[in-house]
Amino acid sequence: MTAPLETERIALRPWRESDAEALYRYASDPDVGPRAGWPPHQSVEESLEIIRTLFHSDHIWAIELKETGEPIGCIGYYAHGESNINIGPNDAEAGYWVAKPYWNLGICTEALRLLIDYCFNVKGFDTLWSDFFADNPASGRVMEKCGFHDTGMINYCSQLQVGSDRPVRIMRLDRK
Repeated sequence: MTAPLETERIALRPWRESDAEALYRYASDPDVGPRAGWPPHQSVEESLEIIRTLFHSDHIWAIELKETGEPIGCIGYYAHGESNINIGPNDAEAGYWVAKPYWNLGICTEALRLLIDYCFNVKGFDTLWSDFFADNPASGRVMEKCGFHDTGMINYCSQLQVGSDRPVRIMRLDRK
């Protein structure tokens, strides 16, 4: 990321090892991970390992609540070849989650708008894709608020740790 991505309430920033306790506090909630395709975290050590491996990337960020400096979610993108959707070579797939205490506050929508701006105006992607479990329509509403439209396609994500047997609806947003 070249410049800080932020709104009045949130900032997107790289994950830090010092975020492990906050990540565990929110990612251990059984209502959070399974909605995004991963099992609840079992320990602070597991959360630290995820920060060191999965989140150690130039295209995955913590969603930081500026008021507290605490990470309350995660957002990022997968480029062509990393996505579970058959996307084009200049496309990306967006993904996100936010901690349960911050649901229905518009935080995911703010974070996704920041990511969209970055992906189109900094990275130069042509199309952004995203998907959500059909039984989690709130995630789809976030995408719709940000301009994504339903493609009518259904997918199953075989690589997910949780939910590989649940259908996902595929959404799309083209650069204007």
